[in-house]
Amino acid sequence: MLPYLESTTGNRWRPLRAWMLTMPVDLVAMLAPLLVSTQNWKGMIFAAVLTVVIFAAGGLYQGRRHMSILDELPGLCMRLFASAAVVGIIAAQRHSSLADVGPFMRNIALSALLVIVGRAVTINVVLLARRRRWVEHNAIVIGGGPVAVELARLLRRYPQYGLRFAGFVDDASTPHPDAEQQPLIGHLADLDEMVRLTKTDVIIVADVDTPDADLIELVRRPQSARCDLWVVPRLRDFPVQSAPDHIGAIPVVRARRSTLSGWKWLVKRTTDVVVAVLALLLLSPVLLVCALLVRVEGGPGIFFRQQRIGQYGRPFDVIKFRSMRPADDAESQTRWSVADDPRVGPIGRFLRRTSLDELPQLWNILRGDMTFVGPRPERPFFVERFSADHPEYAMRHRVPVGLTGLAQVSGLRGDTPISDRARFDNYYIENWSLWLDVKVVLRTVAEVFRGAGR
Repeated sequence: MLPYLESTTGNRWRPLRAWMLTMPVDLVAMLAPLLVSTQNWKGMIFAAVLTVVIFAAGGLYQGRRHMSILDELPGLCMRLFASAAVVGIIAAQRHSSLADVGPFMRNIALSALLVIVGRAVTINVVLLARRRRWVEHNAIVIGGGPVAVELARLLRRYPQYGLRFAGFVDDASTPHPDAEQQPLIGHLADLDEMVRLTKTDVIIVADVDTPDADLIELVRRPQSARCDLWVVPRLRDFPVQSAPDHIGAIPVVRARRSTLSGWKWLVKRTTDVVVAVLALLLLSPVLLVCALLVRVEGGPGIFFRQQRIGQYGRPFDVIKFRSMRPADDAESQTRWSVADDPRVGPIGRFLRRTSLDELPQLWNILRGDMTFVGPRPERPFFVERFSADHPEYAMRHRVPVGLTGLAQVSGLRGDTPISDRARFDNYYIENWSLWLDVKVVLRTVAEVFRGAGR
């Protein structure tokens, strides 16, 4: 059976996220002065968008366990000042008189004040919703020692952290005495099943003796991969500078956001659709020329369809320009591509070298089978074989497959180690960001112009 096949994680509803409330409130606050005067409305809209982008880049839309306006105020003020400085410089260059800039900058200052007030109100609304348990995320604590027990006590006693304790998952043969009063819902091997049964959204790693490599493999499984992952630092009594969040007096560090949630994934999918539509329109002459060349060289049958494995192990038909004719369907599904196959003509070789044969996959992206950047899809035969030999290979299917990927632009294409490809793909998933996608696309374009395809 293929990895992730029939997984139900993709349909699971996720509770409200903080950014769903704070981002619209910030936009409304920045644009509120337009209710009084519509003068310089273009500048106000630009300032609002710029501020939201700066906030997002600075991590101000990431959910926190401990929420306080006093904790967020320094970061808010610093980024509001940066946004105002950029807008002020642009306004000064566009207007020769300070009398023209003054009213606009006063509106910017008023907007900044409203953003701070709006953030304070938003935090209090979120805290109220958490205390009333209107909004909460189920949380599993990995471990059974004193830190895990204290975390469970805090989560049960203080709902303002937005987490509902679902139980312990641990392999300890002699658990902490106080842990006997808390539910041990399963062993580490059962983590994925426990996440599914309890509809868990957050996993907290406390005191556990499991080797890191084994633990990483567990939290990368399909159900667990959709959870936010928080870790209690081993030296927890020392201050944590990188992510000063905490539950009670226990510091916690966000090790991973859920792989398929957040506004950035919404932006990613929206960008996929918009760019795919534009690319199909703009590249239609190129597509037509490629189709004619394929028809001239190889006769009827311009496109080549081949079954590949996508997200959660779902099969789909990938579409490419035909560069050669396989002997039969079995060869197409089970034979590795050969660089110097004599059946590939000059045109087919050119299409492969420039990756132009991949252009019809824009339709796969538009359909939602693929995304622009992600692990490259493979055929079912090879997915089963590679997953059996390399368990980390199956973890690639946590996210949508891509037209290009980090492994490919890092030189891992063709006859290269599968373990290295899987390592790069999983690194991409664990460290995904919109900027990482941009870097992969830029490197892909550079490779296409160098003719570094297959």
